[in-house]
Amino acid sequence: MIFQDNILKEYLRNVYFITGTPCGGKSTVSRALGKKHGIPVYDIDERFSFHQSISDSEHQPNMNKGFKDADEFFGRSVEEYKAWLMGIMDEQLGFIILDLIKLSQNGPVICDCHLTMEQIERLSKSSRAAFMISDPTDLVETYCNRPDHQDFSNYIHSATDYEKAKKTCTQTLYELNMSKYNDIKNSDYFWLERDPSRSVDETVALVEKHLGLA
Repeated sequence: MIFQDNILKEYLRNVYFITGTPCGGKSTVSRALGKKHGIPVYDIDERFSFHQSISDSEHQPNMNKGFKDADEFFGRSVEEYKAWLMGIMDEQLGFIILDLIKLSQNGPVICDCHLTMEQIERLSKSSRAAFMISDPTDLVETYCNRPDHQDFSNYIHSATDYEKAKKTCTQTLYELNMSKYNDIKNSDYFWLERDPSRSVDETVALVEKHLGLA
């Protein structure tokens, strides 16, 4: 069954989407807004394991694809890696939509996600979405230096040829996100680029104003 966009937008009218590109500050802003306004935060990455547990290999093949080790995981071509990541997002979206409909029935919810502009266009209004972006040139290095991404760091460093694994992953993430990064900057959507000179409170205030939460 396929739901029309106007139906999805109506049922998701209480959802604020904090989305964008990797390392743009989505989680930081989502959590700060949630804490300040007493709004629950729904993190799609945290829900992945549960969604995977109720998925099946016939309908969600990408979510159920297994890898024996880091060498096999990072040993794919860039095109294969990209197709797998995009496939996962497409397959998980149905689970995400149903979760958000249920959670937002009786009040607002903040969704910490990495949905595209096209997906946001289907699910919500531009006034309910904020895009947090960052230049995706060297995401692997950024991930490895973040305390909350040490599982990823340990995994990629377990590859027999770390430099080769890093190169494949870096190129994959760059190609997946660079066009999104540029498209968002050239769009009519509200966006903020990660800026070390701007405090978290200042960033939150800008997003808060756009979403009408101020």
